Amino acid sequence: MSNDMRQKMANTIRFLAADMVQAANSGHPGAPMGLADIAVVLGEHLKHNPKNPQWINRDRLVFSGGHGTGLIYSLYYLWGYGLEMEDLKNFRQLDSKTPGHPEYGHTAGVEITTGPLGQGVANAVGFAMASKFMAAQCNSETAAVIDHHVYCLCGDGDLEEGISYEACSIAGHNALDNLILIYDSNRITIEGSTELSISEDMHKRFESQGWDVLEIDGHDYDAIDGAIKEAKSSSRPCLIIANTVIAKGGDKMEGSHHSHGAPLGADVIKAAKISAGFDPELSFHVDDDVLARFRCAVETGDLAERAWKHSLKTLPLSEQNEALEQLTHPDFSRIQWPLFDKADATRNTNGKVLNAIARALPGFLGGSADLSPSNKTELNDMGVFPKGRNIYFGIREHAMAAITNAIALYGPLLPFSATFFVFSDYLKPAARIAALSGIQHFFVWTHDSIGVGEDGPTHQPIEHLSQFRALPNFYVWRPADGNENVSAWQTALEMKDSPSAFVCSRQNLALLPQAARGSAAQGGYLLSESSDATITLMASGSEVELAMKVAEALAAEGVVANVASVPCFDLFVEQDAAYIADIVKPGTKKVAIEAARGMEWYRLADEVIGMEGFGASAPAGQLFEKFGFSVDAVLAKLR
Repeated sequence: MSNDMRQKMANTIRFLAADMVQAANSGHPGAPMGLADIAVVLGEHLKHNPKNPQWINRDRLVFSGGHGTGLIYSLYYLWGYGLEMEDLKNFRQLDSKTPGHPEYGHTAGVEITTGPLGQGVANAVGFAMASKFMAAQCNSETAAVIDHHVYCLCGDGDLEEGISYEACSIAGHNALDNLILIYDSNRITIEGSTELSISEDMHKRFESQGWDVLEIDGHDYDAIDGAIKEAKSSSRPCLIIANTVIAKGGDKMEGSHHSHGAPLGADVIKAAKISAGFDPELSFHVDDDVLARFRCAVETGDLAERAWKHSLKTLPLSEQNEALEQLTHPDFSRIQWPLFDKADATRNTNGKVLNAIARALPGFLGGSADLSPSNKTELNDMGVFPKGRNIYFGIREHAMAAITNAIALYGPLLPFSATFFVFSDYLKPAARIAALSGIQHFFVWTHDSIGVGEDGPTHQPIEHLSQFRALPNFYVWRPADGNENVSAWQTALEMKDSPSAFVCSRQNLALLPQAARGSAAQGGYLLSESSDATITLMASGSEVELAMKVAEALAAEGVVANVASVPCFDLFVEQDAAYIADIVKPGTKKVAIEAARGMEWYRLADEVIGMEGFGASAPAGQLFEKFGFSVDAVLAKLR
């Protein structure tokens, strides 16, 4: 393609983005205009099919700078992903297909929700890791079923966020040669020049992390093309430092930090169009020759997928095809669920459940932030990533969670991540994206309460249950014993559009009575029930045993109490009013017991017996006594 045509195509993107932001009177024109030249050339290399955005062997394209939606939606319109010009005109408007930041499942082509800076870089690492795992299962020495690349566009802000350090370190350590990170180095942030806040040498930083690094003029088409070709043949992940000008072609706003997050202004846009040889009176305009060039992606991509499917039929790939089939169609009926018959910590029972699932489902994989011996998350005899299913994330909680989000969205894989519950603070932004995007990511969080004991208040989660229960479309499971743990997993595996978190104990928990044991499928159920009850005790996890003992003590005094186990508060409160009333009986005194802050329980309870402050360093039994989680203390409060 001639550079003159490339220039016309790039300017078309620039002015579509500028017109979108101007019409909405809101948005970010600077980055889309600065990246337009790179986007045009990248489109010549990208293997994708607008007719089937879910083709598994497509290249993944992640926009870590999610504020650059003027570029993103322009490309998806031009490439033929189903957006119409009217959608571009409704940019950032209510119920449009073109929201302010790209949202997975909302706009065709968007691979993952981005916006919180840095997460997209980790997402790209996750897609690259998922690809490597799939290739290890499906490829042979003579034929490749999975052989695509992952591209990520990022900016200065992405690389300033700590998550990018974590993720890029993992990528270099694992030599992810299918990952290409294009750094839009325009040296501008909202406050002004990047010199105000950062002066590190990105070239040396990435080389030290095991990356190949190229540096180019981000507006030189031949240099961009050459760099992408070289990056595709690299034996390590590759960073392309593209030196660009923010709001390139934007008249007097070119190079200004004021172009980052505000409309350029009608007069500036008109002057810019005149300078580029475009009609200044036309907005949201694409010439036919430009649209035809971009829309070649439709037939080119469809042909590429057809050729790929044909290769699966004609090459001697029986084993690879079988592996791909098993990965893409997991059979949950093959899981041989364990049955528990003695007291145990739910971190232990959860570990046995993980292994049972992994033995049945070849796409079940995951790892811990350097805590697998404590989290009990090692998948026994199943090897190490990429050939095996144990991923060693190191002490990088935020990157771990964002990487796992992408692995879950890659296609057929079912991943989990793990750490101590208190360190869920480090990964909260990624958990939020999982909930917002409907990603089936399984979080395993152990050491769930003051039961952590001697490690003290720094390691004892207090507010965390309430925090994650407040997160929409996020299901927090706190099982009371191993069998309830199994029931929780059985339910969570069926929840395809939601993340689940399994919050597990360090200390042993008594086995619930077999006759009273119910299903976790509705979030809560009665362990003991009487029509004469005047009190309903509700609890989760380790406090269920306490509630049962309190009920026994009350019965000795002639007071009848029902006991409800609520392993998933979020799921329970979603049930209809009749079911909730059947568990939490109207007319009874309703009391919740939980060794946490427990504010959300007031939705159901008259009284909450919970933590009023932080914990302390001592053996777990002493702590439960000190903070009022004993039979005598609860009885005193009830009286």
